[in-house]
Amino acid sequence: MFIGIDLGTSSVKMILVDNNQQILATSNSALTVKSPKDGYSEQDPSEWIDATLKCLTSLKKKKPKEFVETISIGISGHMHGATLIDDNQNIIRPCILWNDTRSFKECEEFEDQDFDVRSISGNITMSGFTAPKINWIKKNEPENFKKIFKVLLPKDFLRLFLTGEYFSEMSDASGTLWLDIKQRKWSNELLSSSFLEEKHMPKLSEGNEPTGIVKKSIKEKFGFNKEVVVVGGAGDNAASAVGMGIINENQSFISLGTSGVFFTPTQNFLSNTGDAVHSFCHCLPNKWHLMSVMLSASNCLDWICKITNTSIDEALKNIENYFSESNLKSSTTYFLPYLSGERTPHNDPHIRGSFHSLKTTTPPVELQYAVIEGVSFGILDGINSILKVNSNFENIFMVGGGSRSIFWNELLASLLNRELSICDQSEFGAALGVARLAMYQDTNIHNKNNIIKEIKITKIYQPKESKFEQLHKRYVIWKDLYENNKNISKKIIS
Repeated sequence: MFIGIDLGTSSVKMILVDNNQQILATSNSALTVKSPKDGYSEQDPSEWIDATLKCLTSLKKKKPKEFVETISIGISGHMHGATLIDDNQNIIRPCILWNDTRSFKECEEFEDQDFDVRSISGNITMSGFTAPKINWIKKNEPENFKKIFKVLLPKDFLRLFLTGEYFSEMSDASGTLWLDIKQRKWSNELLSSSFLEEKHMPKLSEGNEPTGIVKKSIKEKFGFNKEVVVVGGAGDNAASAVGMGIINENQSFISLGTSGVFFTPTQNFLSNTGDAVHSFCHCLPNKWHLMSVMLSASNCLDWICKITNTSIDEALKNIENYFSESNLKSSTTYFLPYLSGERTPHNDPHIRGSFHSLKTTTPPVELQYAVIEGVSFGILDGINSILKVNSNFENIFMVGGGSRSIFWNELLASLLNRELSICDQSEFGAALGVARLAMYQDTNIHNKNNIIKEIKITKIYQPKESKFEQLHKRYVIWKDLYENNKNISKKIIS
């Protein structure tokens, strides 16, 4: 038996799987996020422990005989969070999360070095990453900075609780800006840019490697029969990729969740910092991945449905009818989907969402369509940024809440002029991914190459050539709208 733990921003999700990767039981426990000031986003790490204990208790209650036979555990977690630990393993302050934007000024400080930061880190410095958060703490909370013994990512703090060991793994560590992505090791130069040394970092492992065993107190509390190994695990998107079987360079996925992600593995280290493409290690040895991230995707649809007092299902039906009736013209309303700023390709914390070409006759359905189209254009922006350095991907899977919309899948297939595959998916995809990584520690599994399988395809959407040209004409205008709005947006936010 194997356990997969997914530490998300809003909840801890957990699964128990058998040797055939059948999910025997699931559990989840909610978490809270605090925003003490505008742009701040924090979480109390002790909540992660409480939620994990609740989930373990729930799994054991549901499948007691199977649960106690657990061999190994894998952990996935939301990336970039700065969890500060003193030399007594106490939490110094609340964890600063991935969506916290307070450190945008420190990003410039981090890159103002006498060496090329981006060539080592593989990434442009953004306030979402861990490093500028530490620079902010040094400047604004010097007493807390002095107490730092270790800087841990969220899932690695959970590992410390389970095993007493300080470890991280390559995919999650890539999001700190302190990792030499190509060499897969901590960079002393990058650490010095945050006034840290390697002694402040956990040891590094690959995602399928052992990082310790569950502590005796926890083993006895839950009645495990074996010494339970905890493997390196993965950052959330890499874990989801493994859950779908996406580890080879011809594969990729688009996630239409709260944020919008395009993810594709690579066999070598590649980078495009000019377009704010994320270049990370994958969670398996000798593999990397490229990722574009837009900060607002399906939450844009949630937002416009609230504004127009329309359910999501009703809005999608209205949008589909609107699109099929050939109402689309160059003057149809446009939407910039930057409700929280943007990462790829703009790295612009100041840009905000906006409608363009509004008229007195503009109906609500046109606004709803513009939102779906604008998010789709943002996905295309990200894919085009990755295509500048890598074009090896062929198969694109659709995941996330937005992928449940037939219309949205059809629109994206036509816009990208590519086949899009819909697959079986579950809210426990990341947990399945790290449970698969945990299976590498089972000595009874002799052929480890069969552990990570591609997920089953349930439907394929083909592009419609009749829509491609029309959409691309609008895409060109849409891109101009950002260029003409970015300067005024900075003045407004400032």
